[in-house]
Amino acid sequence: MKIAYSEIFHSIQGEGHYTGVPSSWLRFFLCNLQCDGFGQDDPTDKDSYDLPYQKIDVSDITKVEDLPVWEKGCDSSYSWSKKFKHLQHKHTAEEIREELVKAQTNEHNPTGLWTHPVSGLTTHLCITGGEPLMKHAQMAYVQLWDRFRSMLAGQKPRNVTWETNGTQKLTDDFFNYVSNPGCHTATPFISCSPKLFTVSGEERKRAIKPEFVAQYDLMVAKNKRFGSDVPNGQLKFVLGPKKEQWEELDEVIKLFRAEGVDWPVWIMPVGATLEGQAMCDGDVAKMAQDRGYNVSARVHTYLYGNAIGV
Repeated sequence: MKIAYSEIFHSIQGEGHYTGVPSSWLRFFLCNLQCDGFGQDDPTDKDSYDLPYQKIDVSDITKVEDLPVWEKGCDSSYSWSKKFKHLQHKHTAEEIREELVKAQTNEHNPTGLWTHPVSGLTTHLCITGGEPLMKHAQMAYVQLWDRFRSMLAGQKPRNVTWETNGTQKLTDDFFNYVSNPGCHTATPFISCSPKLFTVSGEERKRAIKPEFVAQYDLMVAKNKRFGSDVPNGQLKFVLGPKKEQWEELDEVIKLFRAEGVDWPVWIMPVGATLEGQAMCDGDVAKMAQDRGYNVSARVHTYLYGNAIGV
């Protein structure tokens, strides 16, 4: 079966708990949310939106990496909008495994080992999107990990992160597979970024599903080895400095806590570009710090600039 995905690349994790950790990324195609409100003057007023991704002429663009990073709307719209469907890759699970290895191959790691021959550190596998827990992506991931299962320890990841919006119910097949450490020999971690209406423009009834995230929490707990002090996941929110956004954050966190999701909270300033983050990053960091939350920047943008594939 051919699997549709937007890109594979090797970089560092730029956000949250594993910031700075070497990671290889698989970005699946399709998402159930659009988040057009990001970066807009009024995220709650759809009639006022300015959406550069809808205006761009893609007739001469042949690969995702040639697209700009948009200041308004979802910064990864290329991974779900039909407009960019022609830029997507389609490969088998075995071919994707090989592409992931190629992405981390360099003069210091000539065979693309997941356990680096110089540092001894293990590169994390990060599954992102789009939305990487949609049903087709869950099925595709199981096929991919089946290609890793028989590999030797240094030839496969020891840690896998899913970057999800937290709105997808897990299938029984996926839950049973990932929660079984005999099948899924890497430790799973969930980076859940719920979309606030006052920031993303996505209605709460569509975007906030704590009961599904509680299911993710149980899946990771069943897989984890004894003695691990790493949380099962993190709740990562994008915010600006507006009062109503922080009031909504308080309400939404209570909903997750009521479902037993006690993961640490990370706050990132809204803005997909360096320029966008600079408009509010200090204010947002101070507001998060005063409330006792963790603060995250998009470190990869500070290191590598406004570019896709970093």
